[in-house]
Amino acid sequence: MGTDSPFLLAAVSLLSALHMGYLARRVGWSRMAHKVLPPSVTGPPQFERTFRAHQNCVECYPVFLVTLWTCGMFFSELTAAAVGLVYIIARQIYFNGYVKSTKKRLPGFYLTLAVFVTLSLLGLIGILRGILHKYLHIHL
Repeated sequence: MGTDSPFLLAAVSLLSALHMGYLARRVGWSRMAHKVLPPSVTGPPQFERTFRAHQNCVECYPVFLVTLWTCGMFFSELTAAAVGLVYIIARQIYFNGYVKSTKKRLPGFYLTLAVFVTLSLLGLIGILRGILHKYLHIHL
């Protein structure tokens, strides 16, 4: 394993996977508290909001991983890892807000959106810079 290995990206990816596990556990705790047995996904509003918050996080996760690694590999590993940590915080804010009220999820949602836009744009810049360098011999 060389020093060029993407340790920061791997660390943020692992931390985000552990965070997803924690959010799944929160759904389990909500099931127990509200006596909602699997496979049911309906119950008291607080359980449904907890379940939905987790599902929304699951739906966003592939987008996060692709944009994190694209930005990290083609733009800057350090920048991608730092923004990736912001993503984890944003998802926690989103989840906690959603559990309380659907309107309280919005700050975390907007922060998540900002992370996706940032990682995507920086990844795209890195890819375009690489294409220009490799295929057109333009060095920016």
